[in-house]
Amino acid sequence: MAEAIDVRSVTFEYDLGRRHVLAVKDVSFAVKASEFLCIVGPSGCGKTTILNMLAGFLRPTSGEIRIGERQLDANRRDHGVVFQDFAQLFPWRTARRNVEFGLESRGVPKKVRAEKALEYLRLVGLEEFANVFPHQLSGGMQQRVAIARSLAYDPGVLLMDEPFAALDAMTREEMQQLLAGIWERTKKTVVYITHNVAEAVYLGDKILVLAARPGTVKAELACDLPRPRDPLSDRFVAAQRKVLQHLAAH
Repeated sequence: MAEAIDVRSVTFEYDLGRRHVLAVKDVSFAVKASEFLCIVGPSGCGKTTILNMLAGFLRPTSGEIRIGERQLDANRRDHGVVFQDFAQLFPWRTARRNVEFGLESRGVPKKVRAEKALEYLRLVGLEEFANVFPHQLSGGMQQRVAIARSLAYDPGVLLMDEPFAALDAMTREEMQQLLAGIWERTKKTVVYITHNVAEAVYLGDKILVLAARPGTVKAELACDLPRPRDPLSDRFVAAQRKVLQHLAAH
């Protein structure tokens, strides 16, 4: 079941021993259940720091994060995370066994988790590659497995940190279309980090524009273009221009 996210006046400061680095300052935003939020901004603006706080990997220096009705804590495991790095898959496990991992750690019976894994590999178009190891798959296929793994245990929130950034342009476009289709079917709450403005406009219901440094919220823009979205349409180009204007503003 999809869950809402509420980030309230969150600040994060890295302790580097002799000095402290303020990465994120007084950031607030909300994501409705089943909404697709894209976060864009220049390098070093704290996008990944925010995602790591949402995932529970980092604890805010101040402020509060709520997912659903509860305050986020490091022990919660009801979110899926997909990273940019292809090495996120276990090289010694087949695609199916990678997708089973989250289910296995939750004590799901072997037969049930095997069926679930195949179901989600089918969702990403890789059922026939169930018994193939990660090194035998292309980068795009590996990311499909990572998405299937993150969805298999039915998390309330899906967190994605530039998952397609390392892919070639054609594969990236295919993956964007795949993800949009999966989101339409599953209606997960998604927080998606990207440097790519066109990608944010293609995927997002809402776009959060960050300024650096430290990371602060510059703008929160609704993106209500009809789906599936046409990147060549006048409305799509106008939406990109609007995001770019906010990114360029001082």
